[in-house]
Amino acid sequence: MTRYQELQELLASFEKDFEKFYDKKNKSAGTRLRKAMNELKRKAQDIRKEVQEIKTAEEPATQTQAAA
Repeated sequence: MTRYQELQELLASFEKDFEKFYDKKNKSAGTRLRKAMNELKRKAQDIRKEVQEIKTAEEPATQTQAAA
């Protein structure tokens, strides 16, 4: 599974709570929604770290080739 698919599934998993909170003003759904958004934030941070690690791992190889 790709990171993009993971994000899509995560977003889809709390669609009902979005509807319940914004359309029906359900306060419990709002609490669940805040928790889900925190989970999304953590997932996004993990992906950002992973992207940076991949970029830095590839940089020395790119710089070596440019120097040659």
